[in-house]
Amino acid sequence: MRFLVTAIIVLVFTGGLSNGSSLHSQTYSQKTRLRTIEKIIADGIRRKRMPGCVVVIGSRDQILYRRAFGRRQIVPTAQAMTIDTVFDLASLTKPIATATSVMKLAADGKIKISDSAAKYWPEFAANGKRNVTVEQLLLHTSGLIADNSLNDYRNGMREAMKKVANQKLVAKPGERFIYSDVGYIALAEIVRRISGKTLEKFTQENIFKPLQMNDTMFTPREVLVKRAAPADRRDGKWIKGVVHDPRAFHMNGVAGHAGLFSTADDLAKYCRAMLSMTSTSESGQSSILPRRQIREMIRPRKIPTGSRTWGWDHQTGYSTNRGDLFSKSAFGHGGFTGTAVWIDPDQDLFVIFLSNRLHPDGRGSVNRLIGRICSIASATFAKTKSDYRVLNGIDVLKADNFRILRGKRVGLITNQTGIDAAGRSTIEILHQSKQVNLVALFSPEHGILGKQDQHVNDAIDKKTGLKIHSLYGKSKKPDKASLQKIDVLVFDIQDIGTRFYTYMSTMCLAMRAASEMDIDFVVLDRPNPVNGVDVSGPVLDAGAESFVGIQRVSIRHGMTAGELALMYATEQKLRRKPTIVKMKGWKRTAWLDQINSRWVNPSPNIRNLNQATIYPGLGMLETTNISVGRGTDSPFEIFGAPWINGSDLAKRLRRHGRGVSFVPTTFTPQSSKFAGQMCFGVQIIITNRDQFDPVETGIQMALALKQLYPRQWQTQSLNRLIGNREMVRLIRQQRPSHEIQKAYQAELEKFKKRREKFLLYNQ
Repeated sequence: MRFLVTAIIVLVFTGGLSNGSSLHSQTYSQKTRLRTIEKIIADGIRRKRMPGCVVVIGSRDQILYRRAFGRRQIVPTAQAMTIDTVFDLASLTKPIATATSVMKLAADGKIKISDSAAKYWPEFAANGKRNVTVEQLLLHTSGLIADNSLNDYRNGMREAMKKVANQKLVAKPGERFIYSDVGYIALAEIVRRISGKTLEKFTQENIFKPLQMNDTMFTPREVLVKRAAPADRRDGKWIKGVVHDPRAFHMNGVAGHAGLFSTADDLAKYCRAMLSMTSTSESGQSSILPRRQIREMIRPRKIPTGSRTWGWDHQTGYSTNRGDLFSKSAFGHGGFTGTAVWIDPDQDLFVIFLSNRLHPDGRGSVNRLIGRICSIASATFAKTKSDYRVLNGIDVLKADNFRILRGKRVGLITNQTGIDAAGRSTIEILHQSKQVNLVALFSPEHGILGKQDQHVNDAIDKKTGLKIHSLYGKSKKPDKASLQKIDVLVFDIQDIGTRFYTYMSTMCLAMRAASEMDIDFVVLDRPNPVNGVDVSGPVLDAGAESFVGIQRVSIRHGMTAGELALMYATEQKLRRKPTIVKMKGWKRTAWLDQINSRWVNPSPNIRNLNQATIYPGLGMLETTNISVGRGTDSPFEIFGAPWINGSDLAKRLRRHGRGVSFVPTTFTPQSSKFAGQMCFGVQIIITNRDQFDPVETGIQMALALKQLYPRQWQTQSLNRLIGNREMVRLIRQQRPSHEIQKAYQAELEKFKKRREKFLLYNQ
């Protein structure tokens, strides 16, 4: 019944399948993931995030998914959303029209990106802007204000450009990232002055016509207006086929920051041209730019609060619509009206999402929804350059026809992360196998489905009828009664590579119980999602072992579950050593998004790879009186408290971050610490994960809190997860970060040597 109701909701809100999704050509696993997109969008429409949308996913060679959902118009009359709906792209104008035009002029030798903008528009030098470069305008680091007064645009284009040229800087060039519409209005004027053509005419001749983007233009023709998606009202009339942005509207619909209209299919042509020219297997040049020019355009550049490309976003506070699983080469942009495009050259993938979220009341919100769709697209279709096939332990066990489990009564410790390459649960696989006699299940913290944030009770699995013994209730170790009729205990749970994540403690306690009962213990190994090379942080003090730190390892240990099992059994001198079903194809240097493994939330508050990467640093502070984002949409990507000044904290942290940046933010947790209270703090943005050390960043966070809020920040429980008294003592004394790291370095080096003999996989 529940499935039927869900199906009806999807059909009602989407109006059925429009213009053909390519679901028929996908595998069963891909179809299952793509149906999740439909559920997400149906939920978004039901919650009035937008009236409808169009989603297109593709690669340089083909369109992989293409669907229209819901309605493009609700009032005054209802109209179904169609694939060919024309959308106001809003700020997508910046990269697709303006930045691409600038790059075309650069490719033709008519402009140099590093030159002063005033070289091409002399009047722009007024009021201290002589040294502002074209590149700084492209990167939003010029120091220009975000938006000047709307009144500056009411007296025609000539007067408007005089006002822009006379703008004063609000920051030194290159000093701050200020997302500036004014900067892109200036770039459009430079295009006009150098080419002798308006941005509208230049883009038609040099971008849209060569790519046969026939439905893409400023000031759309009447035939396009008829199938345009309306926004909200202006002067009592519906805005349809006319630019929504008020400044662009007063510029007759043609501006460098907004005004472009297009369809999903037209944008797909642009995306495929970009991907074609970033591929090493393609030759020649696209019909708009040389290959080298495109590669230079999309190369990430470090800016004060993250990274951007020439025209596109890469990783900043504006990247909430970015997919969690995109590679570090991905670039994209969003538009105020509810539009977004993301392109990932490494994964040979693009995602287009077009909606008119402002219809009918101006209140819609789609950025988080877009990010989820991008993640699903990446998990389903990504073809990473470094991508290679990895068989997890369960896949290897299946390939061996369950040989080591035959004739034995099996108990399985698992949760929602225990799945095979096709997405089938290990519970289902073992239960349905004729070779395996699965007799009992065991669940860790958060339960068998990974949704509980409290103590877990015993239960019955509805699908198999088997009893689920909780290992996070009255006891955290299997008791003798639960193991009485078991010959082999199998462990299959995804870890995240951090010492105080409790799944490895569950494994170790279960392994000890199995050894005491003379029962075999098997680990179905899985990747360390944040790679198996990086090792950092203090080693747990001797005698400080607990359920949140059962082994004397560093905070970020760089080991797999199988390797940790071997270490524990050897160092604890268990009489029964575990059997490790090794992965095939995994390399220690790989992150989860570089292999074919699928992301499944390992716990309720670790929802993406970014959060898992930050967790070793921010997680070690959550026993203190700060919120780490639990009860929000971004746990472990934000932190704060009612008594923090986010701007002060971000400024302090930016001085010391490597591969990371910080943006002031506010949030109100709906549960957990400070529930219902406004918190002030920072958003953590990883700009280069190869440079980012989460533990080092965690130390800097602790020092910043201690320096800025010595009375408010309470550290009596700080050592609970850090597990190193000396490190905590030095933090309380506000010793420099390098001194704190040096204090635990000798013990860390000893651990690295201990670790070596248990490693099962090559680099």
